Amino acid sequence: MALESGKYLAELKKRAKDSHVHREFQLIGLEIADILKDRSHKSLYIKLAKNNPRPHDLLAIAKEVAEKKDVKRKGAYFMAVITGKHKPKSEVFTYSPSKSKSKKRVRPK
Repeated sequence: MALESGKYLAELKKRAKDSHVHREFQLIGLEIADILKDRSHKSLYIKLAKNNPRPHDLLAIAKEVAEKKDVKRKGAYFMAVITGKHKPKSEVFTYSPSKSKSKKRVRPK
């Protein structure tokens, strides 16, 4: 029984959009991806939620990042905040680019 290639491809695309969530961390990871409008990196957010002992904190940070109007790449900003590369000056997260971009590298002898 051979399916027409057009119908088969349409069925595969339809199945790909359905999510198969079985655990809480999967749901949290997908919610973070949707909040940040970065569904293409959903597996990264699922992994972060799985490995983090407090995944609901990640969800709260994602909501705060999504509320910021001046951030263009919300997923990248979210990652900078949770990895500690971006240290907020107050409780409200603000974006400030790195000032030391032109450091000279010295090779050890």
